[in-house]
Amino acid sequence: MIQTVATKPYDDQKPGTSGLRKKVPHFQQPNYVENFIQSIFDSLEGFSGETLVLGGDGRYYNREVIQTALKMAAANGFGRVLVGQGGILSTPAASNLIRRRGAFGGIILSASHNPGGPKEDFGIKYNIGNGGPAPEKITEAIYERSRRIDEYRILEAPEIDLDTLGTRTIGGMAVEVVDPVADYAELMETLFDFPAIRAMFAGGFRMAFDAMSAVTGPYATEILEHRLGAPKGTVRNGTPLPDFGGHHPDPNLVHARALYDEMMGPDAPDFGAASDGDGDRNLIIGRGIFVTPSDSLALLAANARLAPGYAAGLAGIARSMPTSAAADRVAAKLGIEAYETPTGWKFFGNLLDAGLATICGEESAGTGSNHVREKDGLWAVLLWLNILAARRQPAKEIVEAHWREYGRNYYARHDYEGIDTAAANTLVDGLRAKLATLPGTKLAGLAVAAADDFTYHDPVDGSVSANQGIRVMFDGGSRVVFRLSGTGTSGATLRVYIERYEADPGKLALATADALADLIRAAEEVASIRALTGREKPDVIT
Repeated sequence: MIQTVATKPYDDQKPGTSGLRKKVPHFQQPNYVENFIQSIFDSLEGFSGETLVLGGDGRYYNREVIQTALKMAAANGFGRVLVGQGGILSTPAASNLIRRRGAFGGIILSASHNPGGPKEDFGIKYNIGNGGPAPEKITEAIYERSRRIDEYRILEAPEIDLDTLGTRTIGGMAVEVVDPVADYAELMETLFDFPAIRAMFAGGFRMAFDAMSAVTGPYATEILEHRLGAPKGTVRNGTPLPDFGGHHPDPNLVHARALYDEMMGPDAPDFGAASDGDGDRNLIIGRGIFVTPSDSLALLAANARLAPGYAAGLAGIARSMPTSAAADRVAAKLGIEAYETPTGWKFFGNLLDAGLATICGEESAGTGSNHVREKDGLWAVLLWLNILAARRQPAKEIVEAHWREYGRNYYARHDYEGIDTAAANTLVDGLRAKLATLPGTKLAGLAVAAADDFTYHDPVDGSVSANQGIRVMFDGGSRVVFRLSGTGTSGATLRVYIERYEADPGKLALATADALADLIRAAEEVASIRALTGREKPDVIT
């Protein structure tokens, strides 16, 4: 029986770059989840009888929301829902499932790399039929609907068994519980040289993969240990836990410090990697070297032809604006286009769909390609393994050879997390007010060449996205970028990106902090970070 339930709107259901994210207790308010899911359905057209993909990263409250979403999908007219066994689907696997099964779209329950638990973070995101995050016109429609919603529809039905594979029916809608790993693993086998990687492992190659007690564990175990023959135990923290084991599932040098320390140690494995809460980010560490996400993007693009799925070459390379320009130098040498987009994977979708780009990446540890429409942590790890197997060199040698050929983009990101929102807005507003007068001046002894608030003009649909990050560019190609992040759930996160290009072969082995020291001083001088936020140093440096 379908029930129509009266409700009242909430005024804070505006999706960010990765959907709606709040603390779990916030989602547990009466009708909060129902309102948002109904707002999604009310903003779509033509889905009667169509297929919906549903799953999440296994964090706390995942199963409960899946049950609600199933009953609401049935009440709103979907014909079939594909749901991952146990409610599990990594974000890239969900994107692949949408594309492979011809689904109308999908609902992904995740707060990505944010902590999980009864008092921690939760999120709901809608992906469209190409497998990618909903574009702004849809997220804006969802938000507008959420502000006016007065009722939602839900099927009165018992809960669905999410742990048993197979198809059952509720209210005339089929619910198919699918193996969350199988389709994704099969796709990876079409892209990479599994026999070569398998032979590398058989030859004694050692790897450490930290799944961070998050969603990638089952995927990495199946692919690395079962299909590629990596020794049992290669995958660590491989069981997804609702609270990620009490840890922060963000694959960076703070939250994956144990892996970094091991990779810098005397008996380090040959290769180290990690992925995040929902499986779309990656951390790459060779023995004795951390590979920055920006460098990783450039290196993957430069060597992609070594993998069967990319042997024909790349159509183009796309990066988010704050990501270093290292990939641009690769594109120039390959004779292909380099695209600079705002932060947020949804901006890559048009380029990928139009065949303008093949590989995309963001400095926030997200890289991917045209195989899905999301960033993909395990994909990046597998492409690295393919490159290592083909070149038969350690990761450190490959990275250093790349710097000698292309030059090095010294790069760091400073995150100030959970700062007062008003203070953060004051800082950004102050920077915007200075933009017109900065060119021609000096900051920390560095000459400012240009300054702006980045505006993106989409080459496919002509849409314009303004106010995407404040850039201060210096003579010689160095720059500092300031952005407020949309991925947190409390306070504001200020991200400061610092970059210097160095082509001198004698200056390619500097400590990153030393190479960027004057730019860090310039950032403080122009933005007054300490005075406005009260923070003496960043919470995270990557």
